[in-house]
Amino acid sequence: MAAVVVGGSSSMALVVSVGAVLVAGIAAGRNRARTLALMAVCVAAVGASCAWRLVQAQHSPLDDLAEKHQLVTLDVAVSRDAKVFTRFGQESGMVGVRVLRATAKDTTVATRDLATAFVEGPTGDLVVGRRLTMVGRLAPSDTTSEVATIDVVRRSPTRPAAWWWEASERVRAGVRHAVAHTGRDPSALVPALVDGDDQRVSDQVQEEFRRSGLTHLLAVSGTNLTIVLSVVLVLARLLGVPRRVLVALGLVSVAGFVLLARPDPSVVRAAAMGVVGLAALGLGSRGGIRALSVAVVALLFLDPWLSRSVGFVLSVCATAGILLGAPPLIRRLERWMPRWCAMAIAVPIAAQLACTPAIAAISGEVSLVAVFANVLAGPLVAPATIAGLAGGLLDLVSAPAARLPGTVAGWCVTGILAVGHHASSLSGASLGWRGPWWLLIVLVPVAFLVLRRLTNHPAVVVGLAMGLAVGMWRPPQVGWPPDGWLMVACDVGQGDATVVSTGDGSAMLVDVGPEPAPVDRCLDRLHVDRLPVVAITHAHADHVGGWFGAVAGRDVGPVLVGPSGGPRSRPVRPIAAGERFAVGGLRVEVLWPIVGAMHPDASNGSSMNDASLVLRVTTPARVRLLLTGDVEPDAQEALLRLQPDLAADVVKMPHHGSGRQSDRFFEAVGARVATISAGEDNDYEHPAAAALRLLREHHVAWWRTDIDGDIAVVMRDGRLSVVTRH
Repeated sequence: MAAVVVGGSSSMALVVSVGAVLVAGIAAGRNRARTLALMAVCVAAVGASCAWRLVQAQHSPLDDLAEKHQLVTLDVAVSRDAKVFTRFGQESGMVGVRVLRATAKDTTVATRDLATAFVEGPTGDLVVGRRLTMVGRLAPSDTTSEVATIDVVRRSPTRPAAWWWEASERVRAGVRHAVAHTGRDPSALVPALVDGDDQRVSDQVQEEFRRSGLTHLLAVSGTNLTIVLSVVLVLARLLGVPRRVLVALGLVSVAGFVLLARPDPSVVRAAAMGVVGLAALGLGSRGGIRALSVAVVALLFLDPWLSRSVGFVLSVCATAGILLGAPPLIRRLERWMPRWCAMAIAVPIAAQLACTPAIAAISGEVSLVAVFANVLAGPLVAPATIAGLAGGLLDLVSAPAARLPGTVAGWCVTGILAVGHHASSLSGASLGWRGPWWLLIVLVPVAFLVLRRLTNHPAVVVGLAMGLAVGMWRPPQVGWPPDGWLMVACDVGQGDATVVSTGDGSAMLVDVGPEPAPVDRCLDRLHVDRLPVVAITHAHADHVGGWFGAVAGRDVGPVLVGPSGGPRSRPVRPIAAGERFAVGGLRVEVLWPIVGAMHPDASNGSSMNDASLVLRVTTPARVRLLLTGDVEPDAQEALLRLQPDLAADVVKMPHHGSGRQSDRFFEAVGARVATISAGEDNDYEHPAAAALRLLREHHVAWWRTDIDGDIAVVMRDGRLSVVTRH
């Protein structure tokens, strides 16, 4: 409810609140409806909070200034650490701020509204709590949780924050120093585990963790707090601290954790979920559920926008799953295995099942490997977190001594990274979910009940686990090529080669990959011996280097190229935007580049990429395939201006899935399926997590050659589907 209301208007929130009050009043007089009355009161409270906050945002004094895009002078306090990115080739940052005072011309207004500021140049000093003055141009915010965005023209140096913020920043820096010697990925992951600082985690690691079900390790969660709090309380008990003091010590630890990880909504949520976990230890699962319910209502009352946070939804689902699902599984499993082993298996199963509907709604995938990955990585999380935090604290006293716990943390996260890498590379690591996500709300409880019954039979459980493991390692393969194939993205390593069927052993080939052998094998597997047309999008080696493998022993027709040229061993015909031709039953439109508009420079990679041919191929089944070469955002935007109609059913992801993509371009294409051609463990970290996130936001299902092998787009019974060959 809150997720819908905060995206709407204050009047909608008020209507929801009043309606809930009426329901509560009607139900309160009936004994059997007390629960409904209580639920209605909670809804009314959250609705009233939404209405109040939306009214505040809509009547902020900054709102008019933002609508007019005024240049203003602002006194601000940093509310969220800067996120670093590259803008126009220069390091820049995006930082959350609370505006304390704004001056425009002769008008000065005092406020406490939230905004996002975009700052050019180094942003290392922009940490939570520090204050500064900035001059920038306001613009309306895209979200209802903030009033404006600020394009900063210039800013003052920051002024020190309160001592507790400065102390927490010193510990965060100590964590980074303690693990700096452990390698690029380990030194980036330890701070993410300890305090949520994921700035240096690579796109490749993020994608591997997403596919293997370990994404929760990159965000601060209730698990982090539970680990820290448990260690603090155990040490306190060993030192003989009185029970009455333990409560105060626990509260101090929670406060310190929030300061260290920053009081972002996700951290506040994590603190609440961690306290819920401890409540469950003391009160049992029923007491834990009551604590969870109170925590969720309280958090949504204080910050309704949490309802739109993916981390909040997944955290609540996982916590509820553990409280409700883990105990019955543990009781059944410990009949035939040690309790510690039963807990290690039951907890990730319960959490993963509870999160499955939300994950499918967000990513369009259901992870099969997540339980295995979490069982293997889980034991390493606690020692990595504790050792990393110990290194940060010890760095305050002695930097050389801090390297010892930092090294231990590095060893632990190296194991976690290995689990994520190998789990994500399994051919059957995840399944695409094409049905409505809400159907899983029905299927997941049924699956849990079946699983609970099966846990009484050890042989069946072990057999199913082994079968699932084999299925993920080597999924069942269909015959190749699959019947009704329209297009195949060949697995040629870090390069491109796309085959479009023209029927009866004949196909149009677009690009030939970096080496002769892979494209030759791909064409052989497809039984293609005639190439009536070969198109080379641009003359980079990863698109033209496999030329001799593509043409060896095959009848080859015209070779079409863009302004950067193609193979030198055969005559070529340049083509440009506006041309159309037919080959077999295919209709081909050349959408880019414009004649004479592109002058590729061989020494400039982006210039060559932007000169790529872009072709739209329409098959006899009326499926539109958009083949994009390596065009980057500048060319994508120019193409959008030149060709407003870019609609296609399938898109070959530009530039192997690099992070440089145009959101507007993908919105205009509106594809249902994307193929990504990238080499396994390539040095470019293609496909980038940012590119995959863009596809998810546009609800595009994707397949990638580095994981899935050859990717065939197939038409069967009038429906478009994808078949892979690994």
